[in-house]
Amino acid sequence: MKPFLLLASRAEDKAAEEEYEAYLRYGGLEPGQLRRIRMEAGPLPELDLSEYSGVIVGGSPFTSSDPADHKSAAQHRVERELSLLLDRIVPADFPFLGACYGVGTLGLHQGAVIDRTYGEGLGGATIKLTAEGLQDPLLRGLPETFTAFTGHKEACTVLPSHAVILASSAACPVHMFRIRTNLYATQFHPELDADGLVTRIDIYRHAGYFPPESAEILMENARQFTATEPMKILGNFVERYAR
Repeated sequence: MKPFLLLASRAEDKAAEEEYEAYLRYGGLEPGQLRRIRMEAGPLPELDLSEYSGVIVGGSPFTSSDPADHKSAAQHRVERELSLLLDRIVPADFPFLGACYGVGTLGLHQGAVIDRTYGEGLGGATIKLTAEGLQDPLLRGLPETFTAFTGHKEACTVLPSHAVILASSAACPVHMFRIRTNLYATQFHPELDADGLVTRIDIYRHAGYFPPESAEILMENARQFTATEPMKILGNFVERYAR
């Protein structure tokens, strides 16, 4: 099969490696079947989409809705490169799955309103599928409600009219949506289990997601949740689009 492409942007090596390993594990992939590019490390090389089965955008410490003068040069470059890539991916309806940061990237590209109205803290959230979500092939095998891990400063407030909402939570109305047939974005993390969340809480305790002094409590709370259903999305994505 042609490999999938993971576009990552976590500068912290431990977080980056755990993220990559989680996509391998829950996608049922071998390292040669998932090529990773760490976008924060340098310019995105020229990509021939015909060489890949699909594109995955991982989570990121970047916040799309921040004022332009608050963004680093690296963030501006990553946003510009992802937007140009989506200029190619969207018209082709090329298989795309954006996790957390995918809402900001795909959403903005398609005209959504992304702001801080519906941010959620780091922890477990109850996700509920919509009627359309229950019928969507990427959500095959998931129950109507399930636990997923979240942690985001921004979210989608208004979806464009051509988007299909697939999942929501009590605190965040848009947790997953689809554009066209093959373009998906989730606000929750389909790759994240409790151990992975604990690692991220530790690494990002000074990143503005929560008061740094609450990190230990958040890590203990994270261990009280079990998330097993969201990972099925990754397996479904690989099974559906591997070619």
